[in-house]
Amino acid sequence: MPATMRVPTVGEIARRLGRPLHRVEYLIRARGIQAASWAGNAKVYTEADVDLIAEELRRIDAARAAEVAR
Repeated sequence: MPATMRVPTVGEIARRLGRPLHRVEYLIRARGIQAASWAGNAKVYTEADVDLIAEELRRIDAARAAEVAR
């Protein structure tokens, strides 16, 4: 039996990262992250994209925290 490959959608990425869907969607648009492919009507992303999105969200949160601390 062939192994199935897990390719995350925007919703799956949001669930994995514990972030609201709208933040993940915004980040994908704002950073111009392109979907690796389509699965029906859903865009799917690579694990490298998930890592990039997670890193960008951490960076944004750190910048916000620094701004609040001033």
